[in-house]
Amino acid sequence: MADAPNHLSSAKNPKSQSHLPILERKYPDIVGTVLAFDFGEKRIGVAMGETLLKAAHPVTTVEAETNDAKFAQIANIIHEWRPSLLVVGLPTHMDGTEHTLTHLAKKFAQRLEGRFNLPVTMVDERLTSVEAADRLQAAGIKRAKQKKLLDAVAAQSILQSYFEQL
Repeated sequence: MADAPNHLSSAKNPKSQSHLPILERKYPDIVGTVLAFDFGEKRIGVAMGETLLKAAHPVTTVEAETNDAKFAQIANIIHEWRPSLLVVGLPTHMDGTEHTLTHLAKKFAQRLEGRFNLPVTMVDERLTSVEAADRLQAAGIKRAKQKKLLDAVAAQSILQSYFEQL
């Protein structure tokens, strides 16, 4: 029987991977609450989950005119949920090549890490918005009401994808 992982060692020094590029960081031993973000220039979807349950839930959508106002809302969310890890969706073209939002999402992830001193990792988010729209449609939510929920449900898909990789 394999030894149980030592969750305390990574909890004491979760930033031990901070020397790695953000796309290469993995934190399989972190336990507790995880927040995920579906970054967009206008809106940022937020989801939460617990590493032990490996189940993600939509929380809210951050929407504000300025980056400072967006980060103030995010600070409130982080204060409320007290996460051990942040996960940011990495948008790319279907073939995996980068586009404009890829760079902005990476910059957003770096800002989260710098402002909140929490470990951050990124997860491929291809098709999460399509999946989110399909899930909302299947739940009987009309298109007019989907816009408010779409980004948070996309963040839920990002976080669920992260949990499935553990």
